[in-house]
Parts: sequence; C-alpha cells; structure tokens
Amino acid sequence: MSPLRRRRFAAAVLLAPLLSGCFAAHNGGSSSSGAEGGDRLRVALAFPPAEHFSPYGADAPLLSRLGVTEGLTRLDANGTAVPALAESWTREDGHSWLFTLRDATFQDGSEVTPKAVAASLTHAAEAKPVPAALSGVRLTAEAAGDRKVRITTADADPALPLRMSSPGLAVLSGKAYEDGKKAGAKDTVDPVGTATGPFELTKVTGTTRASLDRFDDYWGGRAQASGVDARFIADGAARTNALRTGEVDIAEAVPVSQAASLDKKTVHETGTSRTTSLLLNTRKGAFADAGVRAAARKAIDTSALAKGVYEGHADPGKGIFGPALTWAEGKREKPSGRAEPAAPGGRTLNIATYNNRPELPEVAQVLQQQLEKAGFKVELTVRDYARLESDALDGKFDAIVSARNTMLDTGDPVSILASDYTCKGSYNLAQLCDKKADAAVAKAAGQADTAKRQDATMAAEAAVLGTDAVVPLVHQRIITGVGTSVQGVTYDPYERALLGTGTRR
Repeated sequence: MSPLRRRRFAAAVLLAPLLSGCFAAHNGGSSSSGAEGGDRLRVALAFPPAEHFSPYGADAPLLSRLGVTEGLTRLDANGTAVPALAESWTREDGHSWLFTLRDATFQDGSEVTPKAVAASLTHAAEAKPVPAALSGVRLTAEAAGDRKVRITTADADPALPLRMSSPGLAVLSGKAYEDGKKAGAKDTVDPVGTATGPFELTKVTGTTRASLDRFDDYWGGRAQASGVDARFIADGAARTNALRTGEVDIAEAVPVSQAASLDKKTVHETGTSRTTSLLLNTRKGAFADAGVRAAARKAIDTSALAKGVYEGHADPGKGIFGPALTWAEGKREKPSGRAEPAAPGGRTLNIATYNNRPELPEVAQVLQQQLEKAGFKVELTVRDYARLESDALDGKFDAIVSARNTMLDTGDPVSILASDYTCKGSYNLAQLCDKKADAAVAKAAGQADTAKRQDATMAAEAAVLGTDAVVPLVHQRIITGVGTSVQGVTYDPYERALLGTGTRR
C-alpha cells in the first residue's frame, strides 16, 4: 500500500464514525446486507432539480443531502465549523485564512490538490448570480504550497470557516467546468462524477429521477449502501404513500397531515432552523407602501398557523431566526421605526407559494382569509418551486410564502440577512433595499467575537423586521419518514445532510 493510500485508510477509519453520526441517526431495524455488497437506497425528495444540479443555486442542498458533494468544512450539531475536505485551518490576518487539505480524490480519479480547490472556489466566486453563501463577499483563493489553500476576502470575514461549509461552495474537479467553458458559458457546472462525496451522481432523468453509485475511494470510508435511487416527488401525499407502500426507504418532508397515517416507528421529527415567512414586495405594488405592509403584518395571526396548519409541529414565528438557534431568543430586540398601519382600501394582492412543501399552500389559504378579513383582496398563485423561483426573484408577485432554513447556505445567520434582506442580496425575495438594515447587517458581518456577533445579528434582525418586509409565520419542525429496516439516516437541523457512509438497509 502506497503512503498516500495508507494515509487515506487511516483517515477513513478515524473519520467514518464522525460522518455517519454527526447528528441524530435512526438505529432501528436491521441491515439486509453488509458493507461489501449493500442494498441500494430508495429515496423520495421533495424538490426536483431546478438548475440542472448546479451547485450555485437551489440545487446545492440536493447534492449535499444525497452525499454527492462536500466543502472544505461542515457544520456539527452545534453549528460549529469542523473539518471536511480541509483537516485544519488558521487565520493569518484580518483578511486571509490558510486551509490545510486532507488526502482525498475526486470521483473522476484526479487528486484533490490546492490548485484544484482554489480553481473550484474561484469559479463559485465568479458565478452569476453569486451563490448565496458569497452574497456581499469578494473572495479569492490560491494554492499556497503543499496541501494548503489561502482564501482571502476583500473585507474581514470572521465567519469564513462557516461559509466554507455551504453546499453552494462544494469543491469539484476541473472536469466539472470544462463543458461549460467549451460552450462559452463559464457558469455551467456539471457535478456528475466530479465531486468528492461517498456517492457519485451517475445518471439524471430530467427532473424526476437520479441514480447514484457508491464512490469506493471516498476519503471518509466506503459507504455501506451500494448506491442510491432518488425520486423527486413534489406532492407530499405521494411521497408519503411511496414510503407506506414500500416503494421508497426514505421520504423527506412528510406533510403533517400525513404523519398520522404512518407507523410511528417510521416517523422522525427534527427541530430545524427553518422559518416559514410572508415576504412582501417592497419595490412595487401595494407593499411598496410601508403602511400597507404594517397593515398586513397586523392582520396575521401566527398562532393559528402553528396550531392549525402545522397541527402543533411548529412554533409561532417570533423572528427570522427560530428556537433551533438556541442563543437567539435571549438576545432578540424589539423592532423599531415601523410605519403606522394604513387602511387596506380593498387593494388586490397576488400572493404566491410553492407546493413542494405541502403545508405552504394551506398557509397561503389561511393568510388569504386573514388578509381579506382585514380589507384586502387576495389572489393566490401556487406552483412547483422550480417554476416559481425566477418570477419570485424578479418581483412579479406582491408577496411570497416561503420556508427558509436560515442556516442552510452558510451556517452564519449574518449571511442569510445579507443574501435575503440587503440591497445587493442574491436571494432578496422581498426586494428590500433599506439603508438602516444594510448598515446593521454590515456591522454584524464585521464582528469577530462570537457573543458580539450574535448581539449584532439580532440587532440586524430587528432592523429588517422594522421595515415589515418580512412577517415570520412559524418556526418549523421537519418530519422524515424512514423505513424500519433503514439505519444511519442523518437528521440534520440545517437540512444539509441526509445520507452518509453509514446509511443502509
């Protein structure tokens, strides 16, 4: 065995248990095969790929949940950055960090080198639109000697190790970008066979199915399942029924209305950092008027949503950041500077949402009733998320009902505020551009001390809430349906991970 292989083997032995058990895992049932063969896993996911599995947008979490991609770091259960492709890192100065890479191999057989990692991060930094994890961040990366990569940001970024955990900053081999370069489209990225995770994406059938095979040379150890057959089923009842009838082994995002129909042993509820909110279009239409936004916020009863629509599987919305961020509640500030509510005057609102999360259309219907009672007229638009996102980002609706995991993109709450609620934010569904909010977010971004950064984050949350651009509705718990013979599923509060080396049946 070569020295490189020996180092990989040692890393696999030491790290495989950590990867398969970094969050709570289901340990019931029995495995029908050992690690040598391993049955294929059958998984039903709620969101179909909307961007040809590009890691730079909404598809990035799909790749990480399926065990295809990974970044330099990952988040542990406490939301702390821990090693992934980087085994360690140090801060050189206010703007530069030095990451030391572990020995690893891309799924196309090439080595994970400092040059390859720097090139991958450079592609992400130059993508248009910029990945949410880099919203407001100017980043450069360069090889810095044996197994080392230097990452430098234009502004000091104390949260850079958290940022490197983002699914949108997955490290891919040079081959991933070759086809796009040949076609003259530098933002085209192909993750098929070019990532580093335990499962290799081998075939994509439109937006309905994907096949993955085990990547035997994974640095973290050989996966116990031989592969994954993924189905993308937007309808929540259909996903649940596929689990109930044995067509799939795992069904994500089981609707609360369907949970009671499943065997209790197959239902697993996880508190998450996902908040369902009503995002109001502040740029044009009825909600360009702050007083009208205030009237809408005043008309909404969030407790009715938590108890009714979510049947107790959610908490009433208190802010952008929910109880999964255990430090947030004690530091929350009261929003100030809100406009006085204006008379709705029979204004007509077009409120849109998506059906991939089955509770959202019902939430929209309840909001319709509450807002119409207050004097608005409401029209609803419900689509699959893939058909809704571009129009939502273009501000074509008066409001959007959306469920957003505030730790999904970077693990840094400040980055969510930057991407979703600042003038240059890349996922600004509220079309918000407010100087006070931008200044508060910028202040939080510059804090290196953890406690001070948390304080500044909550001050920035209050500044955003003060605009009434967003009305937090509920803080969600996610229900995952898992067959009784399945072991090793990852129940991740940040919804980045689902399958790992230890997931099997």
